[in-house]
Amino acid sequence: MDNRDEIKEWKKAQCADPLSKRLAIKKMQRRRWSARITQLLTEGFRTLCSKMVSFFWPFQGQFDPRFAIHQIRKHGGTAPLPVVSRKGSPLKFREWRPGVRVSKDVFDLPVPEGTAVVRPQAMLIPPVGIDSRGYRLGYGRGYFDRTLTILRPQPLKISAAFELSWIATIQPQPYDVPMDFIVTEPGIHFVSRDALVCLRDPGETIELSGRIMRNRDCSSNQSEKSTAGLESK
Repeated sequence: MDNRDEIKEWKKAQCADPLSKRLAIKKMQRRRWSARITQLLTEGFRTLCSKMVSFFWPFQGQFDPRFAIHQIRKHGGTAPLPVVSRKGSPLKFREWRPGVRVSKDVFDLPVPEGTAVVRPQAMLIPPVGIDSRGYRLGYGRGYFDRTLTILRPQPLKISAAFELSWIATIQPQPYDVPMDFIVTEPGIHFVSRDALVCLRDPGETIELSGRIMRNRDCSSNQSEKSTAGLESK
């Protein structure tokens, strides 16, 4: 599949099945699955409690990340929400906290008003579908992928969704960005170069996520130092 318009239409069609399954879930079942994913996030990613972690407001039956964010904020973390500043542009992230003034953004989702624009160190990213190589299928507007291609250092990328979101492939293109971890109610999956690896021990997740964040911070610092050295010559 080479034609970009064809791929776009194909991806749009692929959204229908996982989305219809998600919308068919009964409210109590959704709450149970969300509670399980929240537990996995809070136990497996404890290093996020002091970090800037962006999240998403639940939409059309998505996993609800607000309970995990409550725990992150309770232990000193900060929680920005994505904001669409202009169609076709990368997202901005504004700090959110309970009681902050909000307005409606794309899909009529709330976004903070007047708070600081920040750069997340980690991101909880919603998918419609997810595939076995760690790529996510969104709603087709490309905001997250467009944003991820320019963020340096790259944030820790965690896609959290219900197990029914799996699809065979999203036909990833050069502009698609794979996740670092995928969390569904059965467990946490690490996205390695070759395949998804199911992590059985929360300690594995803590160690891996911490190492990824440290390496990216170090790479960014080295890049900045190299650039500074070149500019001074």
